[in-house]
Amino acid sequence: MEHTPTILAELEDYLQRNDVTLAQFAEHSGVHQRTLNNWILKHRPVAVHQLDRITLAMGLPEGYFYERYIEQYIIESSPDWRRIEPVLFRCAEMDKLAAIQRIVGHIMDNLLYSPKLFDAAEQLFAQGRHAAALLLFEGVAEAEKYQHSERLAICQYRIFTIQVGDDQERNLQAALQFQSFVKRLDDMDQLEGMVDLANAFRALRRWDRVMEVAKNLKILAEAQYSMAHSLKREQHKKPLRPLFFYVAFSNSLIGGAYYEQGNYALALQAVYESVDLEWVKETDSETLHWKNLFQEWGEANVCLTKLMVGDREVLPVYADLIARTKDELLPGLWNIMIAANRYNIDVDDILNQFEWEISNIQDQGGKQTNDQQNIDDQLVGILSELADYCLSRGQYEKGVRYLLDGMRKSTIINNERSILRYMIIVERYQKFVLAEAKTEYSNLESYARRLSY
Repeated sequence: MEHTPTILAELEDYLQRNDVTLAQFAEHSGVHQRTLNNWILKHRPVAVHQLDRITLAMGLPEGYFYERYIEQYIIESSPDWRRIEPVLFRCAEMDKLAAIQRIVGHIMDNLLYSPKLFDAAEQLFAQGRHAAALLLFEGVAEAEKYQHSERLAICQYRIFTIQVGDDQERNLQAALQFQSFVKRLDDMDQLEGMVDLANAFRALRRWDRVMEVAKNLKILAEAQYSMAHSLKREQHKKPLRPLFFYVAFSNSLIGGAYYEQGNYALALQAVYESVDLEWVKETDSETLHWKNLFQEWGEANVCLTKLMVGDREVLPVYADLIARTKDELLPGLWNIMIAANRYNIDVDDILNQFEWEISNIQDQGGKQTNDQQNIDDQLVGILSELADYCLSRGQYEKGVRYLLDGMRKSTIINNERSILRYMIIVERYQKFVLAEAKTEYSNLESYARRLSY
């Protein structure tokens, strides 16, 4: 096996080949000569920022020596956090994830490093360096898996937040893992964690899980709201949103779960509870903002629930409501198309009204990960309903276009439920669809078979 020279050996070789004295190199690199002497003669390693200057002075690429530095001065030496932390952050800046993994795997044999590594992970997470932070959080979580600590719960929360993305099967596994830890969080963090968890399950259309999380959220939120107004002292930690929000939002989630399960009477009851906010004592601007939003959502959800039991008279009202609320446009159109296909309602006028929005429907984007997850789910849903509606009315060109777009998007996000929905539509209208759609169907069928294994 080829021997890799040490960093010092390369430095000494550089000095000899270029006929440069240590004093000259010190001046050129900006690293004090005494520091270089201590490194060469006494084997006291330089700091990583000094290594960067040395690397630059030698004309080598940034980070060239990092793997060897980790091996020689962290793995083969007694770990020193003052040396380790700067290396971790520099590796994060340069996306040297394998190097980070090497450090974490080495030092986490000692639980004393767990709090320090956790703090570093939180800093990286706050900086948006999520890939690097994930490795640190996973290292801490693995080391503390038997500790039942709040720090372990926060690690699992961060891991869940980072892992949720386009792949819905992976999202489900991440949500299920986090669900077993959410109740170990601090009460205020637990409120927000349950909101994120419920949103993830909602995007995955796991309504049993949404209901379970929403009921736990309601119990906790009501207790926290009651305590906040019965105690005369300030809370040591405040939630991200007004406390009443979590109560109202839990009712909204419960109503949504009942709605998706087809229990429209209980769905209406929960919706009315979410907009009945006379009990809210706060009158600040943020509270009023959220109260107004819940009123708007409630009005739309009442119309929607009535629409889903076949009340066609609310259709114009509902269309007007979603037209005024940009964030509700995509799910609103999806709901209209579901009702149109379920009750054979002609909605051509509404489709003409929203022609521009529908033609640009795939340009939707979310502000946060869960937003994008919800949008992806809504997108494949509405495309399938539009395809079904157009094909059933002989609008084959439009129908096939929606069909193809939806099938491709379903495979991208790994949405098995939607893949099966598109396969059913193709089979129903196979003699009317174009050869391109049949080819895409064959690809989809192969993909679905792989998912079932």
